[in-house]
Amino acid sequence: MQDKIAIIGDGESITVFKAAGVAAFPAENEQNARDIIRKIAKEYKIIFLTEELARPLSAFLKRFDEEPYPVILSIPSKNGTTGYGAEMLKSAMERALGVDILYNDN
Repeated sequence: MQDKIAIIGDGESITVFKAAGVAAFPAENEQNARDIIRKIAKEYKIIFLTEELARPLSAFLKRFDEEPYPVILSIPSKNGTTGYGAEMLKSAMERALGVDILYNDN
């Protein structure tokens, strides 16, 4: 596996990534996104997934938490952020480090 990066999301949200040379996979809904992830998981090290697709797939995405690759990261879409990506980052950080070092208000 080479250091390959992909993005899955609605057409408008992935266009800029495609222009930057990232493999872009348009998905109309979470079922399309799930199917794409299953097909490309062994080929890509990093997979960006728009928040609108990541949230309903959260249970499915948990299976990738224990594997080193692919790393699946939730990012905002053209519609902006829902906060889901930050929630997932915080959760992963707390699991890995045992403490919240980015969002701790104390």
